[in-house]
Parts: sequence; C-alpha cells; structure tokens
Amino acid sequence: MATDMLPEMIDIPTLRRGYAERRWAPAELLTMLAERLGTGDPATFITRTPMVGLFKAAAALIARAPEPNSLPLWGIPFAVKDNIDVAGMPTTAACPAFAYIPDKDAEAVARLRAAGAIVIGKTNLDQFATGLNGTRSPYGAPRCVFDSNYISGGSSSGSAVAVASGAAAFALGTDTAGSGRVPAAFNNIVGIKPTPGLISTTGLVPACRSLDCISIFAATAADGGLVRQLIEGFDVADSFSRHAEPRSLPGAGLRIGILAADDRQFFGDREYERLYAAAIERAVARGAIPVEIDYAPFRETAALLYDGPWVAERFAAFETFGVSSDELDPSVAAIMLGGRTSSAADAFRGQYRLAELRRRTEAEWARVDILLLPTAPTIYRIDEMLADPITLNSRLGTYTNFFNLLGLSAIAVPAGFRSDGLPFGITIAAPSFSDDALIPLASALHEAAKTGAGRDGRFATPPPAAPVPDNRLRLAVVGAHLSGMALNGELHALGATLERQCRTSADYRLYLLPGTTPAKPGLVREDGFAGPGIEIEIWSLPAEAFGRFVEAIPAPLGIGKIMLADGGRVSGFLCEKTAVSDAEEITAFGGWRNYMAAQVQPDVVTV
Repeated sequence: MATDMLPEMIDIPTLRRGYAERRWAPAELLTMLAERLGTGDPATFITRTPMVGLFKAAAALIARAPEPNSLPLWGIPFAVKDNIDVAGMPTTAACPAFAYIPDKDAEAVARLRAAGAIVIGKTNLDQFATGLNGTRSPYGAPRCVFDSNYISGGSSSGSAVAVASGAAAFALGTDTAGSGRVPAAFNNIVGIKPTPGLISTTGLVPACRSLDCISIFAATAADGGLVRQLIEGFDVADSFSRHAEPRSLPGAGLRIGILAADDRQFFGDREYERLYAAAIERAVARGAIPVEIDYAPFRETAALLYDGPWVAERFAAFETFGVSSDELDPSVAAIMLGGRTSSAADAFRGQYRLAELRRRTEAEWARVDILLLPTAPTIYRIDEMLADPITLNSRLGTYTNFFNLLGLSAIAVPAGFRSDGLPFGITIAAPSFSDDALIPLASALHEAAKTGAGRDGRFATPPPAAPVPDNRLRLAVVGAHLSGMALNGELHALGATLERQCRTSADYRLYLLPGTTPAKPGLVREDGFAGPGIEIEIWSLPAEAFGRFVEAIPAPLGIGKIMLADGGRVSGFLCEKTAVSDAEEITAFGGWRNYMAAQVQPDVVTV
C-alpha cells in the first residue's frame, strides 16, 4: 500500500474515516507510516517500535475490539516522549547511561492503549527534559520541519516533529517550563498544556516534579483536547494528582489580557512582533475585548524558575538518577548542578516570593478572562543556539516559564508565518481547570490564522465530515448508547458504525434523568451558557434502522440538531427542558462516561 494514500499530516478524524471506509486496516496504516518514518528526520525518534511489535499490537487490538472505531482511539498511532515509560521499551531521557526498560506503562500511556491507540516509538528530547531548544541530546537534534537550519524547540523536540511531519496522529510530551508549547509554535502545530495535576505523572522521569505536566501535540485543538480528556483523571499513585474543578469562560464579551507595547520583548524579531499584533486583531474581530495587563508579576514569576530555588528541585531529581555529571550534556549539567548550593531557607524564601507574586497576578486576573501571549519571542538557527546555549535558551522561555508556578491551563496554537516561511505561535492561558473551556477559542483562533498544521494547509478549518452514503444517516449519542455503555449494543445490532468522538458547543448542560433504567442523561441547550461542552459520539446507521431507532426513543428524550464545538451540526439526543427542572446537573463532568466512572470510583473526577 503506497504512502501517498496518506495526507502529509494525519489527524484522528482522517484516520477514523479511513478505517470506517475500509481504506486501510491498522496493520496497513502502520506499514505506510513505517515507510514514511524511513525518510524522515533521523533524530526524531530514539527508539522505534519494530514492525513485528506494531503488527502484534494491531492484531491484539482487532482481537479485543474487532469493529473499526469501536474504541475512542481505535488504531490511532501515537508517539511518546522518551522520559515517559512504555512497557518493554527503553526509557533513556536522552541519557544512555540512565536507560532502563520499564515493566509497565506510564498511567497516561496505559489509558491511551486502553482507548485503542498504538505506540509507534519513543521520541527525542533535550536531555532530562532540560531545555527549550531541542539540541541537547546525544541522539541528535530534531530540526524544524520548515527549515532544517533552525531548532525544533524543546524539550519535547521529537514529539513535535513526529506530529508535524505526519509520522504520528498525536504525541505525548512534557511541559515544565514551556516544553509542550515552544516546539508546537516552531512546527506549526497545537500544544496542549493541561492544568498541573490533571494528568497523572506516574511513570514520568521527573524534571521538576512539583511542576511537571504531561502535554499533548496534535494537528488541531479538538484532537489534542480529545486525547487529554481520555488520559486525565485523579491518580492516587501520583502525589501531585488533583481532583478537577472545571471552570467555564464567558460566552460573549471575553476579556483577553495582552502585552502592553513596552512589555513586548521579541529580541529584535520584528516579524514575530507583527504576527502577535495580528493575532490580537483576529481575536478582537471575533468579539474579544483586549485589556493591557501589567506583565511584571508574570515576568518575575518566570524568573523564579531558574533564578530561584526550583533549580534545587531539578538537582534533587538528578541525585536519584544514578548517573555521573560527566554523562550529561554540558548545558544540562550546568543547570542541574546549579541547584546544589540552595538551602532550605532559600526554598522557603522562594515560596514566600511566589506567594507574593501570585497575589499580584490575581489583580490582573480580576481584569481579564484569559491571557493571549506569544508562545516564543523568536526562533534561532541551530548554530546560533550551540554558540550561546544558555542565553538563547533562556529567551525562549520569556512567555512560558511562569505557567506551572501559577497552576495555569493553556493551549498553544499556530498564528502565522514570517516572510521566510518560519512559523509563529500564540498561547491562550486561563486559571486552573479551564482546559475544556479553552478548546473552542483555540480552535477558532487557529482557524482564523489560516496556517494549517505542520506543512499541511488542510487544517486551517476542521476537515469536513466524510460523505454519508444515501442509505445511511448520522446520529449523535450522549449517554447510555456511548461505546462501552449499557445500550451501545442496540446500535451495533442496527448495523451502526462509530465515526468519531467529539464535543458539543459550549452552550449545553447535562442532567441525570431521575427514575431511568438503565440510567440516562438529558442534554439541554441553553443560549448564553458557556460550559466545557459535552462529550458525544457520532455514529452512522442505515436510514431504515435510523427510523426504527428514533421511533423507540422514550420521552422526555427526542432527536434534534446538536451544535458541535467545531461549528458543525448533527442530529442527536436532546431532552425536554421541563424534564430536568428538578434533575441533578452533571455538566461539570464533561460527559456521561466521566460521570459514570465517578460513580464506580468516587475518587476519580475528570472533566
């Protein structure tokens, strides 16, 4: 099967359509990707899954779930940053002397495999996730997919390049100081940085353990958001895991915090400066209200990460690695060993200073709903970075280093190109647990920029749904008919096939309908409400079967048009408003699957 069957960038909806239309099976898709990997940047991966391993994974998937798209990520290939454990594959953290082979997956990887996704390999990184540039690895320096003379960004360099080059539909990275956002900006893709503690870090080699996040690279915010929703959730084994407390954003009159003119530091990059101004204009054009913020407390918080006692936390991690400093990249060694002299008193002084700065940022958050910032102030050639690795790397974190110290959620999206063809990106940020609420805005800003994703221009707008044969109709399900739920078998009995998982637009509420067996939710649209959106699945089924299915739907449920987060519409289950006047609202769970999981495991709360 020729690789030209695949588009330059692969995303989850495209692969699902290919499976649904029988254009490829998992083993065939993985074979095509292996051919593509053979001609890609050789520094992208540290370890690739051998073909025999890929075929075994495909066979095991089909044995477990034979129907295409019967799991949320059925047959979707993904890559994993090589500081995150994958059972049976080396974890090196880009340090050969440190390498070990874990006997179990990291929690995030385990959840993805349970959802049907297939690991294609472990990706390169700045050693021990220490750096924002992508050149600090003995396995080579992954290059920007637009110009191999330029850095790819780090530390999650290989994961970003794997997605931007079309080798994986998505990839896991990590983000402590910007490592899941800077590489996204330099390769024209989306980077999801979740609220710290939302995704388990069990099985992650620590960089700065109290701040580390597992992040996601994808072609679109919708894809990245879906992956995040599937892997998030409280993990008792992770001492920094947190119970989610979902937040919403205003549906209208969104106040966006922007940099004042004298706070816009681009280190002489006039084009990045111009592109940031253009991104603000696009946000204003869709109704946002710009508010200039006092950036000083954010800047001072960012400085704490490397100029304060948190460097000692990196040294504390290094002490557990069992490797000599002689085995480290010189720049990594300088940072790691720089924390040796910090005292307990320094640590407390740092905490006091952070508390003071956090209080100052609260005054700014009272004036705005989100921040809209450049992801990076400029981009550098590899030779420039190698000539001055500490100074230039520090500059790359100008607008990223403070996020985890303040517990923010964020999404980095493409936002234009310089005249030389190199990409620019912006990051939208909001307080903790605004992760779902940011997705529609991130999607809209990405679409408005008309950049596509990676080198592929198709993703400037969400790809259209595949044509449905004349004898089939689409149906969105929200509750007991979801995959794996109590009534899902009814859809299979009617010859239905799963097309994709997605979310409603923000103006839907979800309620627990009283007295239903099996338990069912009611979905109600409320104009002006701004929630997280509700998880749904879209199925197609024969027209005749659709009619029989709808006829059997009990009141107060019915079928109506549902608005999707990506702007589309589809027929699906809706509920009469009068039936939920006294019902328990469960909107905060973000979907029926999460609500039901919380009933089985009350300690697990996801959004």
